[in-house]
Amino acid sequence: MIAAAVLAIVLIVTITLFGRRALLLYRLVRMGKPIKRFDDLPARARAEAVVVVGQSKLLQRLLPGLMHAAIFWGFIVLLPTIFVAMIGIIDQHATLPWLGQQGWYALLVDVFAVLVLAGVITAFVIRKIQRPRRFVGSHVREADLILLLIAGIVVSLLLWHASQIALGLNEYPAAWAPVSSLLAGALHQQWTPYLERGAVWAHVLIILGFLVYLPYSKHLHIFIAAVNVFFGRTHSRGRLEPVDFEAPDEDVRFGAATVADLTWKQMVDTMSCTECGRCQDACPAYNTGKELSPKLLIMALRDQVLAQGPKALAAAKSGAAFKLEPLVPAAVTDNVVWDCVTCGACVRECPVGIEHIDHIIDLRRNLVMVESRFPDEAATMLRDVDRASNPWGKPQSDRAHWADGLGVRVLAAGEPAPDVLFWVGCAPSFDERAKQAAVSTAKLLEAAGVDFAILGPRESCTGDPARRMGDEYTFQKMAKQNVGTLNDAKVGKIVTTCPHCFNTIGKEYADFGGRYEVVHHTEFLAGLVRDGRLKPLAGDRTITYHDSCYLARHNDVREAPRELAAAAGRTVEMPRNRERTFCCGAGGARMWMEEKRGRPINEERVREAAGTGAETLAVGCPFCTVMLDDGVRTTGAKLQVIDLATLLAEAVERRRSQDADASTAHG
Repeated sequence: MIAAAVLAIVLIVTITLFGRRALLLYRLVRMGKPIKRFDDLPARARAEAVVVVGQSKLLQRLLPGLMHAAIFWGFIVLLPTIFVAMIGIIDQHATLPWLGQQGWYALLVDVFAVLVLAGVITAFVIRKIQRPRRFVGSHVREADLILLLIAGIVVSLLLWHASQIALGLNEYPAAWAPVSSLLAGALHQQWTPYLERGAVWAHVLIILGFLVYLPYSKHLHIFIAAVNVFFGRTHSRGRLEPVDFEAPDEDVRFGAATVADLTWKQMVDTMSCTECGRCQDACPAYNTGKELSPKLLIMALRDQVLAQGPKALAAAKSGAAFKLEPLVPAAVTDNVVWDCVTCGACVRECPVGIEHIDHIIDLRRNLVMVESRFPDEAATMLRDVDRASNPWGKPQSDRAHWADGLGVRVLAAGEPAPDVLFWVGCAPSFDERAKQAAVSTAKLLEAAGVDFAILGPRESCTGDPARRMGDEYTFQKMAKQNVGTLNDAKVGKIVTTCPHCFNTIGKEYADFGGRYEVVHHTEFLAGLVRDGRLKPLAGDRTITYHDSCYLARHNDVREAPRELAAAAGRTVEMPRNRERTFCCGAGGARMWMEEKRGRPINEERVREAAGTGAETLAVGCPFCTVMLDDGVRTTGAKLQVIDLATLLAEAVERRRSQDADASTAHG
């Protein structure tokens, strides 16, 4: 009875300490602003099965993934042994009904205890010998303590089972537990009874200590990560949550100024971070020497939540006045906020569903719309979008000049809608280098007999640069204007060369009443090639294709562009490709901001392209065209930056010339 009483006291203390901390964390989450994340339950269940149970994101890196999976799956299998051990403390002859008597479960326990121990050893090797750069800034000593506690849990479990076998206390044949049986044979019989008592107590106490420590440590993610994954985005990864300007003034959320402005999902984000650094490893800003690290950003926000949140809760309870510190610069600097290119690499790599871009954009929204604090060169872009309806500040009357002489139909108000509306976008309309993609696309559509038209001066900037800059008001103004135009024109299918227009019209305009079938020009043209309406002939040029972030990562368009590249010549891949592409540096409105810190992102990408030995750098984005062409000029790389539509147009003309020559020869 003494053992039972002591165990009861320990459990009461553990539950009290754990419960107090858990309640505080719950209250902090409840303090967060509302956000809709209770829809699409089947997709959320799939995410739990694939990302949490299946460890899919962690297994993208094989060795660290297997290490973590071994520990995670091991703890799921070993979970019942906690209750078996507590029963064993009270009565060493008792166990869990049925399960504790099964030999197959004893085998599972032995196997997974060894796997967990192997995982811990592997983790120490990675951290202490390999020392990946992604761990820079993480709480490594805290992680070491956690690993030692995990090792203590499984070692004490194996020693307890071994001593039980040596004493004949197990209710299954010893052969079912080969590892424990092997250890049992090495035990000194005189000390075995004491070892059995010591091991079972050590096992339970380490587990309970671990339970108390977790909510105070970064390993809080053990409890929170599954919750965060469940409430992650299930679709439209490129979409940002709109600001509801129609709500009562006190409910309008102009981004995030303090911890009280974070949504409850963002609160959970900060508590979910494992400090693994996978986001940091993939971040183009961090990898080119900028101040931004997505990992350190979330860690800093977490520290601010845990420091300021309890004070805010206490002040709210007592009715006392309490002024929260601003997130910028108390938690993160202005540079961190403006370094982001919103490429989404961090979000894709994160194994626990943290949505870094939402945090960045909300910080920007507060700085832009409330404090009017942003880089000087961005002010010109925002003014031009607001005044001239395009970031170049050019007259809308010039918008269709790229099509002069092509015979492209400009859709006037009241005219019947075409089968396809070609949404040209601002860059092809006003930038000489991006213009060629629009010209080539128009020629190909005409050659394939597609009924299409453009809006000309009635087309305006989608508002993407303003929104990613944080100027939600200007974005919504442009969005509502464009949705009105498109709806009045009764447009159904839209084709665009710009992944940013593609993402905004296709994924974000639905929030403002604009629901359309939006297709990227590479997808549409690849379909025309498959249908035989365009017949290309591959040339002898070597092509490497650069995946646009807003195409390959945010919207999963990866294979159609490669079909076009293969139709135009010999292809070779860059090391970072498809969903793991490396940004050109233009996203997040960085197209209009100078890179004043670190190395230029576009030059980094151009060097990678040049390293393939290709002579042509193919792109499917006008922003990428401009940025990578600049990178070629500044690095001196021997590359031509060409849009896939232009490469396809050349291949189609090559086939036409060959057929004409063959016809002449036969004639």
